[in-house]
Amino acid sequence: MVKGSNYLEILSQTKYVVFDKTGTMTKGVFEVNGIHHSTIENEKLLEYAAFAESASSHPISKSLQRAYGKEIDRSRVSDIQEISGNGVTAKVDGMEVAAGNDKLMKHLNIPYQDCHQTGTIIHMAINGKYAGHIVISDIIKPHSKAAITELKKAGVDKTVMLTGDAKKVANQVASSLGIDEVYSELLPADKVEKVEELLRVKLGKAKLAFVGDGINDAPVLSRADIGIAMGAMGSDAAIEAADIVLMDDDPIKIAKAIKISRKCLRIVYQNITMALVVKFACLALGAVGIANMYLAIFADVGVMILAVLNAIRCLFVKKL
Repeated sequence: MVKGSNYLEILSQTKYVVFDKTGTMTKGVFEVNGIHHSTIENEKLLEYAAFAESASSHPISKSLQRAYGKEIDRSRVSDIQEISGNGVTAKVDGMEVAAGNDKLMKHLNIPYQDCHQTGTIIHMAINGKYAGHIVISDIIKPHSKAAITELKKAGVDKTVMLTGDAKKVANQVASSLGIDEVYSELLPADKVEKVEELLRVKLGKAKLAFVGDGINDAPVLSRADIGIAMGAMGSDAAIEAADIVLMDDDPIKIAKAIKISRKCLRIVYQNITMALVVKFACLALGAVGIANMYLAIFADVGVMILAVLNAIRCLFVKKL
């Protein structure tokens, strides 16, 4: 869904495409696939993590709650505090529980254990002491790699991925998809700054598109030359802020949208050129007394019919 013809024109000039990771290039469906260095029973550590994250709607929080698999009694949880880009702290059964990334552990001055496994690492601390970590992995969308390949074929010069995930996870996803540049461990405000930096260094009339799905992506979608949101699973804020919405969340449709926009612009220029050439020719012939009524009708109605027939070609775009 394109919200205006001006956005279609901007899209045709897109040379830089910047992606969010979670929910855009990946399904945003996280699964717990490991618990390491736990000082208590694994099930108990997972329970504390699920309770601490119970107030959050983030996909990672939802995955912890699914892995716990039981109904969460919110009366056992109090003093929930979310620290943006770090994690959460809460009291569970009267004990202070912290669940988040390594930044949260550093913020709380709690020594932690690094993980050798690739994935999103949720470090846990209970009553100020490190209690282990939970490994969560996301699933890459089936067409994400093909989407990057098709963007290159469509003439996009550079693809970039921005994410709040750890560097190891971000690099692995970017490498598997063939993305040119990746910036990790970013807060929502950092994403805006990075997009502004990319906007400053882009060349000439080249345009930058940002693709995202979450509520935190709304400011970046507004700041980019063209914002593209995931329509099926994306947040209302992202859909509202975006200029183009992919209704089925398939990133391969971005390349198709660019091809459609460029074909539309080519046909527009063809119609303008044809109309001007025919009309100027008719004027010239009329000036020397050669043109008649039939030629004048052709220059008016005939050119309009030809332009409409040529424009019908916009309906036929090769499927990806």
